[in-house]
Amino acid sequence: MPIVRFTVGRRVFAPSWTMTALTVALCVVFVRLGEWQWHKAEWRQAEWSAFARGADRAVELGSRGTADVPRFQRVAVAGRFDPEHQFLLDNRTENDQAGYEVLTPLELANGRVLLVDRGWVPFTGYRSRLPDIRLAAEDPIRLTGRIDVLPVGGLSFGRMAPGGGPQWPKVTSYPEMAQLASALAAARPGVRLEPRILLLDPAAPHGYVRDWQPPGMSPARHMSYAAQWWLFAVTLIVFWVVLSTQKPRADARAGTLERQGPRERGIH
Repeated sequence: MPIVRFTVGRRVFAPSWTMTALTVALCVVFVRLGEWQWHKAEWRQAEWSAFARGADRAVELGSRGTADVPRFQRVAVAGRFDPEHQFLLDNRTENDQAGYEVLTPLELANGRVLLVDRGWVPFTGYRSRLPDIRLAAEDPIRLTGRIDVLPVGGLSFGRMAPGGGPQWPKVTSYPEMAQLASALAAARPGVRLEPRILLLDPAAPHGYVRDWQPPGMSPARHMSYAAQWWLFAVTLIVFWVVLSTQKPRADARAGTLERQGPRERGIH
């Protein structure tokens, strides 16, 4: 039983309840997905703008904590590296090549510890043979870089906390800061770890490959996905109209002519 029925020229528009309900439901889903992608584009644009602003001159971190400055802010810090207790972030790629990112503790003047991402090193080809990231213990040094958060993995099964035991460096994949703090505290009781990390400037010494980029896909990509979802909704409506519009059947036209009188049929 159609919802409505009316004739347009030589065609009849008579959409069914089932097809209409399915079309409305799918259109709502497509529109909401488009809105979701559009909001992600706005959020990503804010992140990319903050990343661009962070390239300004470095400000002194001083006694402030990393949570007290904006994300991506470029800062200058002074401290002493702890080369004996480093982390290797697994599942990190550079130009489609597998490898690790090196996190090295930097003990600040206020006694807190800041993890410095010294960049990317390639995978050796063997899990049992880790890359050589040895670092000579030096006098206090001064570094510059951007404040950021730990990389976040999209899939829970790709995460791996640092292993126990005395072996260092420790390999980990998309860890939480609390897990890194726990691993450090086991080796250095009483350590106080900053909640964010420092992305070492590309030109700074003591680092590896560092080509820091804004996080995630570009805002334009999210906007294009939003437009695609909305286009799906429009296309679905067009299909609904086309499939609900048909030519009248021949027997229906014949029955109409039989019900009409001779004058109505043009017979004199």
